[in-house]
Amino acid sequence: MNILILGSGGREHSIAWAVLQNPKCDRLIVAPGNAGIARIAECADLDILDGDAVAGFAAENAVDLVIIGPEAPLAVGVADACRAAGLKVFGPSAAAARLESSKSFTKAICDAAGAPTAGHAHFTDLAAARTYLERQPMPIVIKADGLAAGKGVVVATERDQAQAALDHMFGGEFGAAGSEVVIEEFMEGEEASFFVLVDGETVLPIGTAQDHKRMGDGDTGPNTGGMGAYSPAPILDESVGQKALDEIIRPTMREMARRGTPYSGVLYAGLMIRNGQPRLVEYNARFGDPECQVLMMRLGGQALDLIQACAEGRLDGMEAHWADDHALTVVLAAKGYPGSYDKGSVIGGLDALEDSASAMVFHAGTALREGKVTANGGRVLNVTARGATLAEARAAAYRMVEAIDWPEGFCRSDIGWRALPERV
Repeated sequence: MNILILGSGGREHSIAWAVLQNPKCDRLIVAPGNAGIARIAECADLDILDGDAVAGFAAENAVDLVIIGPEAPLAVGVADACRAAGLKVFGPSAAAARLESSKSFTKAICDAAGAPTAGHAHFTDLAAARTYLERQPMPIVIKADGLAAGKGVVVATERDQAQAALDHMFGGEFGAAGSEVVIEEFMEGEEASFFVLVDGETVLPIGTAQDHKRMGDGDTGPNTGGMGAYSPAPILDESVGQKALDEIIRPTMREMARRGTPYSGVLYAGLMIRNGQPRLVEYNARFGDPECQVLMMRLGGQALDLIQACAEGRLDGMEAHWADDHALTVVLAAKGYPGSYDKGSVIGGLDALEDSASAMVFHAGTALREGKVTANGGRVLNVTARGATLAEARAAAYRMVEAIDWPEGFCRSDIGWRALPERV
């Protein structure tokens, strides 16, 4: 098979790595890719937000399967354009991807499906939002309605903080994504991520994970796109997972199909779990980042079989096979992230780290300049390891972190802390 993956981050590097473990893959192209991806696959200079350009490139290169990594191409209909051109595509239509690209749409779907989620209100006007906020207890959650690269959520413990979040969102901090805002009840509990594949009819669970959104140790500091993750998630056991499928995910998928927008692709359900009862925090229409890295490390080559079956509408009868193991990833980010940060610093020590089925450094924001790997983003590297226990996986990941020479970067020292409270 000739396969095209769209994207340039750690998620796409890990998908590419897993796809290459499968002998079905004859040729792999990643657009636009990054310095790490370029070591294992062809990289193409392609505008991945232009559906016609993607479809044309796929046709010219005899691509058998298009895998869409990030949310932005999904939201603008790249999957639709590829399907219209007769291509097999892994990723939902723009209409179905609204489960991620519009939080108010998701709330409406949940209401119609009876799926448990936080109490909420939707606003297009700052004054009305501020008036509503005055009557709500603290803490409270303020969300930009549209796509904001994982940063459009503020958990406010004080009313002044919540009002400032509203001002910033309506004031244009997140562009069009913040022109509408959802104010949500604060849900108590432990958060975890549940990943399923859907082909319009069949829902197939493929794994669980927990990530760390806050910048600093102990879950302190501002929200980020994710500073680390581990799989499986102990809190999301078989009983909780079955409740999530029966009460949240399958009713949502039925409602989407009823509306004439059946879902096809990976669905990531962010869940808040308290006393064994899950409630929906949010849906994402793609693999989480950095959760994808730990899932791919554990799935390996079977990931391609599952993705292909999903794209071809034949998930019925498929099953994800898991080893009794664990994986953990530590994100190395540029100092200053999630605020302003510098690009261009050289990252050393990577060549001494051996890639294997149990340890990988997945590149997220990197570029190759004059033969050297340099930082080219906020979240730059995903140092990922697998082990028989979570403690073994974490120890291996942090040993790799220590071997990387990048003074301009930083990471959290407590990834996995809910399961392993002691710090590294």
